[in-house]
Amino acid sequence: MFNKILIANRGEIACRVAATCRRLGIRTVAVYSDADADARHVALCDEAVHIGGAPARDSYLRGDHIIEMAKATGAQAIHPGYGFLSENDGFAEACAEAGLVFIGPPASSIRAMGSKSAAKRLMEAAAVPLVPGYHGEDQEPALLRREADRIGYPVLLKASAGGGGKGMRVVEASEGFEAALASVQREASASFGDDRVLVEKYLTRPRHIEIQVFADTHGNCVYLFERDCSVQRRHQKVLEEAPAPGMSEERRRAMGEAAVAAAQAVGYVGAGTVEFIANQDGSFYFMEMNTRLQVEHPVTEMITGQDLVEWQLRVAAGEPLPLRQDQLQIHGHALEARVYAENPDKGFLPSTGTLRYLRTPAAVTFALGQDGNGPAGVRIDSGVREGDTISPYYDPMIAKLIVWGRDREEALARMAQALAEYHVVGLSTNIAFLQRLVTSQAFRTADLDTGLIERNQAALFPPPAKVGTEVIALAVAALVDADTRARRVDPADAHSPWQNAGAWRLNADATSQFRLRTGEGETLASLRSDGGKQWLTVGEQTLPLRVTSLAGSHALDLGERTVKGSTYIEGDALYVFSGKQQTRLEVIDPLAHAGSADAEGGKLVAPMPGRIIAVMVKAGTVIGKGDPLIVMEAMKMEHTLTAPADGVVQEVLYGIGDQVQDGAQLVTLEDVAA
Repeated sequence: MFNKILIANRGEIACRVAATCRRLGIRTVAVYSDADADARHVALCDEAVHIGGAPARDSYLRGDHIIEMAKATGAQAIHPGYGFLSENDGFAEACAEAGLVFIGPPASSIRAMGSKSAAKRLMEAAAVPLVPGYHGEDQEPALLRREADRIGYPVLLKASAGGGGKGMRVVEASEGFEAALASVQREASASFGDDRVLVEKYLTRPRHIEIQVFADTHGNCVYLFERDCSVQRRHQKVLEEAPAPGMSEERRRAMGEAAVAAAQAVGYVGAGTVEFIANQDGSFYFMEMNTRLQVEHPVTEMITGQDLVEWQLRVAAGEPLPLRQDQLQIHGHALEARVYAENPDKGFLPSTGTLRYLRTPAAVTFALGQDGNGPAGVRIDSGVREGDTISPYYDPMIAKLIVWGRDREEALARMAQALAEYHVVGLSTNIAFLQRLVTSQAFRTADLDTGLIERNQAALFPPPAKVGTEVIALAVAALVDADTRARRVDPADAHSPWQNAGAWRLNADATSQFRLRTGEGETLASLRSDGGKQWLTVGEQTLPLRVTSLAGSHALDLGERTVKGSTYIEGDALYVFSGKQQTRLEVIDPLAHAGSADAEGGKLVAPMPGRIIAVMVKAGTVIGKGDPLIVMEAMKMEHTLTAPADGVVQEVLYGIGDQVQDGAQLVTLEDVAA
């Protein structure tokens, strides 16, 4: 086994690898960019070396520099994690030439599976089922369109060298083919340096099921069962689970054996994932092979009781696989939710900012062995802490939330509870969306396919919920608690007269009023105290209130109901976390100047930091509401910005290649009705 390895990655996967290494007594070397100098993965490793600027191309993609650092620090091997250099055959070869072990498959296997079109031909030769499509080298747009017409619409355009949902578009009809092809080629070139595409028949209600495979240098290869990754947005996974609901033993064996055949066809070694697209009737087709550890590997660990990173290390060190196929078993059910800094209500646009407040459910990070009750019920894999910044340079993942249950029903209940206890302030997140998703009828009943989110728009994107009396009561309790704490000269002095400096009035009840702004407008609440009792009035409703507060956590008896929740106050903003609901309220000071909160019209602004990659209009262009105006690239994804209303373009303020900041004005517009 190795004594020291360098982890050529960042974020939660670097922390994940470091945790297993620490358990095995292996020293670790972290690498970090300018943006990650104070990152969690740097703190968790035994050593750390700086490798360059914030953009990945200046740091985490500098394979030659990373190899130099590995040699300089005495590391014997490099773990690439996933993303960045993990599927770079040139980097794997360079590691071998430098006398370092690449903890991953041989360069030849990466190369064979790196081109989706070449991989399809290999799989066809190995008798692995394939989706009808075109995987050829001729990339003339006219030919690609003819092939799409031949296959029949809808078709899926996919970057040949792609992954992670980037460089993919569904084309519904021949008329939209050229525009979609140009977009895919741009995104593929920017993300992978290769604009080649393949064309495949797009199945209308497919499931995305992948098989975890593992092979060693002694000729052994096994599959560690399947993961269902059907719930996706923008072709990127949102929820993953293992085992796949409704999977029969016969189908599991057939898919597992096909995955092993695919791995053996390219002389595979190490951890890999063979992805299949599966029809509702049980038929399945090879889609691609990811020649690395997957983001969703924890659900496989939870149901098998195996540490896949440890397996990687042992195989890379020349050891045989720890278990044979007949020794592997499924225990219970596991779910993984990807907690992202993004805004689902705005097309899942990435969000940047500082995690000013972060509270997570109680978790045991790594409890992979089986015992009488199974693995740990809740696990969090994260690369960030409170106070850290989600920057525009890397993937906006905050954490992976993984739960285990004795069956799917128990796992679903545990996930819903864990999400309700996950509280973030400082940027937009998808937590509320995930809560709606795991409790939706479609997901609860395992009515799964890759279009689940699109099919259930009404349930998953409901209008904003009305702010209830319970939320207002928690907000009032938080404000009273904060005021009491602020007035205490010495919290340890129980006899201080400031301890009870409430709103006392001569010959009258003590009453305090609170003005709170919500999405529905202003709400006026009053709290009246008399003889040790309190009454809360909101609108026409008055209820007795009894409060127990513990520094941000509150338990209320409100009328005949018991209400529990937590709060966080930041300036004039007050955040209430109660059950499945997170509500932001603005505390209005009646003495403060009331400024206008109206948004300035007549312009198009950048919704996030990014780079302009296409401009569709110029000064004088007449536009209609919804017309595409600008295409931005941010977080390795393309985002098309459209006209907010009918009008005429007055001025385009940025050009192709320009880097813009969040909120930057991009286009000046004139309302045609003005």
